[in-house]
Amino acid sequence: MSIGKLISYLDGLVWGTVMMVLIIVVGILLSVRTKFHPQRRLGTSLRYAVTNEEGAEGDVSSFGALTTALAATVGTGNIVGVSTAIMAGGPGALFWMEFAAFFGIATKYAEGVLAVKYRHVKDDGSILGGPFYYIEKGMGPKWKWLGKMFALFGALAGALGIGTSTQVNGIVNAISKVGDSLGATKVAFTAFGQDATWVKVIATIIITAGTIAVIVGGIERIAQVTERIVPAMMVIYVVSALLVFFFNIGNLGHAIVEVVAGAFGLRAAAGGAMGAFLLALQKGVARGIFSNEAGLGSAPIAAAAAQTKECVRQGMVSSTGTFLDTIVICTMTGLCVVMTGAHEQGLEGVEVTMWAFGNGFPWPEIVGFIILATCLALFAFSTILGWDYYAERCFDYLTNGNKGAIRAYRWLYVAAVAIGPFLPLGVVWDFSDLMNGLMAFPNLVALFALSGIVAKETKDFWDRKTSGAYDDGLEAAKAAKKAAKGK
Repeated sequence: MSIGKLISYLDGLVWGTVMMVLIIVVGILLSVRTKFHPQRRLGTSLRYAVTNEEGAEGDVSSFGALTTALAATVGTGNIVGVSTAIMAGGPGALFWMEFAAFFGIATKYAEGVLAVKYRHVKDDGSILGGPFYYIEKGMGPKWKWLGKMFALFGALAGALGIGTSTQVNGIVNAISKVGDSLGATKVAFTAFGQDATWVKVIATIIITAGTIAVIVGGIERIAQVTERIVPAMMVIYVVSALLVFFFNIGNLGHAIVEVVAGAFGLRAAAGGAMGAFLLALQKGVARGIFSNEAGLGSAPIAAAAAQTKECVRQGMVSSTGTFLDTIVICTMTGLCVVMTGAHEQGLEGVEVTMWAFGNGFPWPEIVGFIILATCLALFAFSTILGWDYYAERCFDYLTNGNKGAIRAYRWLYVAAVAIGPFLPLGVVWDFSDLMNGLMAFPNLVALFALSGIVAKETKDFWDRKTSGAYDDGLEAAKAAKKAAKGK
């Protein structure tokens, strides 16, 4: 059996029925135990995301922690991953992606709460936190081995999967598509049976250099860059997707029917309905988790560094990541693909979404290609930065803060970015899925075990807020904004 087939086989085992059930059950459990506060209070959570706490300790602002997390989550999964899910599981995969995301809001909330509650202040004053510490401190020292497992899989996922190869592969392939349309197809060399054009080589060099320039500055530099990139890239993409909606609005009703019917196998022949349902469920949940990372345990690593005194408040800020990533951006991508019929063109990977944007506007195809390539480049580059931080924190925990080992790991990360575009796309995605699944198991076990702590912290926070014992600063911020407008 080849390495590619072995990875694909293991990926199928990890993302089997057990994982699907575990992710959804944990999300439902946390939603019920928190009385659906994360879903019901999304408006307040979004306001907390842009209102900093006075006198709070941490490495970065709450907004900086959120944008770092969004930088890592809003990436190729939102563009390539959604298309891949629809091609493999049909339009119905989008429905299950949204279903899992609804409960994933509570999962991401719980991760943020626990990350801040159990975070660790290092000797140099910096903060380290995430699943490895809420496993060790919350579940007890005897479970430290489980935290080590999470950190190991997180470091591997960052350097060899979700943080590097998939992201840079998506960027470069999109840029190469634009280059092909302009006739820039001169081959530089062949690797792994694939032709590497000069466009691909030059794009890879630029991305690698940009990665080095940012990650040497650590979390502060990454947060500074993502605070600027993330809002801009989301606005550009949302506006572009809305234009595709507008120009194809007549197909919206048909697209919604396709998604709902496909979710329950209603378009398949009688004997294949159950198989179609299960395939849509698996691909929708798996790609949704790949995109929003609810349950993976990655986002709480950034949440732990936030300047906050209230773990529940930061949990609420973290929960907005799943909403923005999947319920907003992934939905837009999926509907663009189905409304334009891109999923029926026999394409794969980024080419599906490229076709949707290229043919979704009443302009020359190249216009849509350039718009999507630009968005994808920003999405994926920000993910490379965010995941470098996650992976380094995992490696920090594994090596007890050995600075030499961490520097060596950082250069391994850069090397993975440099070779990512020249690796086979199928193997890259299967390995990323596999590492995501192996990360998720320890984290989901911890969320289940500590769900009572999350419920207790949630109740205490809202009791204090409703009684007036806690001033969250929102009213003061609103008054200050009103006064500033008056001037």
